[in-house]
Amino acid sequence: MICAIFLPVDIRNINKKHYYEIDMYYRSQYGISSQLTKYENLVFHIDVVISNPIYRSYASVAAEIGYMWKQNVKELKSSIGCKINFVDGHKNPMNLALYQESISVNYDARKGIIFHKNYLN
Repeated sequence: MICAIFLPVDIRNINKKHYYEIDMYYRSQYGISSQLTKYENLVFHIDVVISNPIYRSYASVAAEIGYMWKQNVKELKSSIGCKINFVDGHKNPMNLALYQESISVNYDARKGIIFHKNYLN
């Protein structure tokens, strides 16, 4: 039997801390920014905005971002997975402009990660 304690997650403070500690580096070096949008059922949701051309697959970017969030945010360490939504501003500048104005957009890609291999057969 697994017993888990669910603590409330303050998304605004987590995003603020992430922005100043990690996200500024990713924005300047790679043109990739990310923010936490939701946390429920031990799964966190991240929106990733790409502003420069990337020469890797969405899957490799998703894995790097997902594991980075899990390892660097203490509230997310017990997570079993994450869902990552991509807005690729380099391929679709209109989506980027709409997203930055907080208007709902169709994501360019969606990826999911399960952190523990024991959860699948």
